[in-house]
Amino acid sequence: MFNRIIKRGNRKAPKAESAASSPPAGQATVTVNLDSRPSGAAPGSPRQLHSSPAAGAVPQIESLPLFRDVPVLERQALFLRKLRICSVLFDFSDTLKSAREKEVKRQTLSELVDFVQSGSGRLNEQVQEELVRTVDVNIFRSLPPASHENTGVEPADQEEEDPYLDPAWPHLQLVYELLLRYVVSSDTDTKVAKRYIDQSFVLRLLDLLNSEDPREREYLKTILHRIYGKFMVHRPFIRKAINNIFYRFIFETERHSGIGELLEILGSIINGFALPMKEEHKLFLVRALIPLHKPKPVGMYHQQLSYCIVQFVEKDYKLADTVIRGLLKYWPVTNCQKEVLFLGELEEVLEATQPAEFQRCMVPLFKQIARCLSSSHFQVAERSLFLWNNDHIVSLVAQNRSVILPIIFEALEKNMQGHWNQAVHGLTANIRKMFLDMDSDLFEACQQQYLEKEEKTKYLEAQRESAWRNIEAALQEKKRL
Repeated sequence: MFNRIIKRGNRKAPKAESAASSPPAGQATVTVNLDSRPSGAAPGSPRQLHSSPAAGAVPQIESLPLFRDVPVLERQALFLRKLRICSVLFDFSDTLKSAREKEVKRQTLSELVDFVQSGSGRLNEQVQEELVRTVDVNIFRSLPPASHENTGVEPADQEEEDPYLDPAWPHLQLVYELLLRYVVSSDTDTKVAKRYIDQSFVLRLLDLLNSEDPREREYLKTILHRIYGKFMVHRPFIRKAINNIFYRFIFETERHSGIGELLEILGSIINGFALPMKEEHKLFLVRALIPLHKPKPVGMYHQQLSYCIVQFVEKDYKLADTVIRGLLKYWPVTNCQKEVLFLGELEEVLEATQPAEFQRCMVPLFKQIARCLSSSHFQVAERSLFLWNNDHIVSLVAQNRSVILPIIFEALEKNMQGHWNQAVHGLTANIRKMFLDMDSDLFEACQQQYLEKEEKTKYLEAQRESAWRNIEAALQEKKRL
C-alpha cells in the first residue's frame, strides 16, 4: 500500500500543467518587482506581460537591417520587428550586464525615432498599436520610493533634496522621444491614434509626473502639452485629471514632484481660453490654483503658479478682486521667504488690476501691506516698499490716497523712527515724500492724527504704570500692618 502511494507521488504531471509550471526552453524566467510608488499601470495592460529578466538571464536580441537597406514596401514590417526588440527590458543596476544587448536596443530606438521624424511614410494601424504598446511597456513602471518613504524619519525639505536620476534614462529618453515624434507627426491621424492614446494612457502619463528625475518630467510636460493640443477629445479629461492631482497635493500629501510642470502646461492652456471665460475655468482658479499658495513647498513652483494666476487676471480683469482676496487668505504668517514671493506676485496682479476692482479690495490689501512695511525682516519690508516703484500701482494709490494713506501712515512713521535697516529707512523716506508732494493737506492730517494717537497711547501707558504703582504701595502698606 505504501509503495503505491509513493508511485502515485512520482507520477509525471500532464503536459499542459508542466508547460504552465516551467518556462519553455530558451526563455528566461521573469520576476515582478513591486515598489512603493506604482505609476498606475492598469490591470491587464501590456506592462504585466513584459517583466524584467531574472538575475543571471541575458535576453537575446537579434540584429536587424537598417531601414535604408530594405525595400520601401518592407519597412513597415521591419518597423514592427524593431518595436518588438525594444519591448525587451534590461536591468540597469549593473552597468556591465547585457552591455551589448543594451546598446543594440539603444541604436534600434534611435533608428525608430529617425524613421518617424523623417516622415518616410504613414504608419499603418497595426504599427501604431505596437508603437504605443512598446512605449507602454518601457515607461509605465513602479517609480522608486521617494527619499522620505519607508525610513521612519520626517521628510526633508524638497528644495534641498538631490534629484533622483533614473539609470535607465539612455533607453527611456529615446522611448519618450519616439512617443513625442509620433504625437507631433503630421502623418499621425488623431482619429486612429486616439484608440491607443486613450484616457487610461494619458492618466498614467500624468501619474509619471511624480517621477523625481527632472529629465523625465520635462519630456512628460512636452508630450502632455502636445497631446492636449492635438487630441481635442481629451482636453476636458486632462483638465479634470490635473485638478484632481492638485486637490490631493493641497489637502492630503503636500508632496509631488511635478506640480511645476503641470502648472507650465496649464499656463499655455489658460492662455488659449476663449472669452467670456467659462464658469468651469473660474471654479478651477478658486478651488485649485489659489489654494496652491497654501502648501509649504510653494517656493518650488511659485513662478509657474504666479504666471497662471496673472494669466487669469489679464484674461478677465474682474477676477482681480477674487485673486487678491485669495492671496490675503493664504498670506504666510511666520514664513518671511513666502511673504517675499507673495509680494512679488501681488505686484504682477495689481499691474493688471483696473481701478473698480482695486477699490473693492484696497482696505484689507493695504492693511496687510502695512504689516509688511513694518516687518523686522528687511527683505519683506524692502519688497513691500518696492511696490511704489510701479507706475500703475502708484496711479491706483494716488486715486485712492484718502483711504490708503491713513492705513499705512503709522507703519511709515515707525520705519522712520526706528527700523534697523538703512535701505528700508531710505525707501520709506522716499514714499513719505511722494505722499507729501501728492497731497500735503492729507499728509498733515494723517500726521496730526498719528501724533494724537501717540499722545493717547503714552497717556494710557502712564495711567497703567500709575495704577500698578498704587497697587504695589497698597500691598506694601498691608504688609506693614
